[in-house]
Order: sequence, then structure tokens, then C-alpha cells
Amino acid sequence: MNKLISLLLKGLVAVLPIGLTVYLIYWLLATGEELAQPILLFLIPDILYFPGLGLLATLGTLVLIGFLVNLYGVRYLVKLSHNIFERIPLVKSIYGAIKDMMMVFNLAEKKEMKNVVSLEWNGAQVIGFVTGEQTGKRLFGEQDLVGVYVPLSYQIGGITLYISRDRLTTLDIGVEEAMRLAVTAGVQSTKPKA
Repeated sequence: MNKLISLLLKGLVAVLPIGLTVYLIYWLLATGEELAQPILLFLIPDILYFPGLGLLATLGTLVLIGFLVNLYGVRYLVKLSHNIFERIPLVKSIYGAIKDMMMVFNLAEKKEMKNVVSLEWNGAQVIGFVTGEQTGKRLFGEQDLVGVYVPLSYQIGGITLYISRDRLTTLDIGVEEAMRLAVTAGVQSTKPKA
């Protein structure tokens, strides 16, 4: 019986990540199509619509929004909306969680993300990411403190510590690998390179 349960768990571990990834991608694509279809059918004749056009329209709209966000006036409006959302009591919690989640997914592409470091925390070594060298100088002046983002395992979020540069040890791993290690509590999904 134990061998059967062991095989079942091994099968689950093999299939679940693949299945959930495929399902999430399918769900995102289907949701994009479903949301855009009524709008497209309102704008164009039914005979011009084909399955997948809603998805293409959704992706095109997101690219256009990404382009528009770079414009000064639109950037100001986006910043204004961020400030409004961060002041509404219940909304700010939801908005903050989603914003943190997007930061985690976008962390490897951050230009301010200089390197992966470890720091001592209550006798243990913790993985962090140097994010705020300029902010540390601005906030704390001559103390030579830098901002270090420390992600929390199995959660979307983390904390930012301003810590003395001499208490940091640079690690020789990439941001993406370090983020995976930190978020999954050190459980690696791939074998280390020999």
C-alpha cells in the first residue's frame, strides 16, 4: 500500500506542475478571448470575427497600453491612479498584493536590480536583492545604507531592509535563480549544473 501511495505522489509531482501551467495559460488565453469578443462583435460585423481575434485584440491592446504608459501625460495619470488606489482602505490591500506579485514576476528585468546578496539575520543567512542604493543615500544620508529586498517563501511579497553595505555578501548567482530559491524556500525544480 505504501508503494502505491509513493507512486501516486511521484505521478502527482510529475503531472501537477505541467498540468497547472498548461491550465493557467489556457485560462489566460480563454479569458482574453472571452473579454474581447463582445467588444469586437460590437465594432465589426459578425462575418469578420473568427476565434482567436479576441485574443489578438487583447494582446494588441496590452502592447498599446505598454507604449502609452511611457508617455509623460499617461505616466502621470497612472501614478495618480496608483496613489488613489493606495488610499482606499480595502482596495489598497488587494491592490498592494497584486502590485507585489507583479514585482516578483518582473524582478529579473528591473534595471535597479544590481546583484544578489546574502545578509545575516538572527544568525542565519538570507537571500536578498540590492534594489535601492540611491534611495538609501537619500533617506539615510552618510550612513551608507542600501535597500535590500528580501522575498518571503511561498508568498507573494517580501520586505525591504536598509542595511549597511559592509554587512552584505555578494552571491554569484543570477537574479532569476535566486528569486526561485527564495520564493520556493530553497526547493529547486532543476538539478544544479555540474
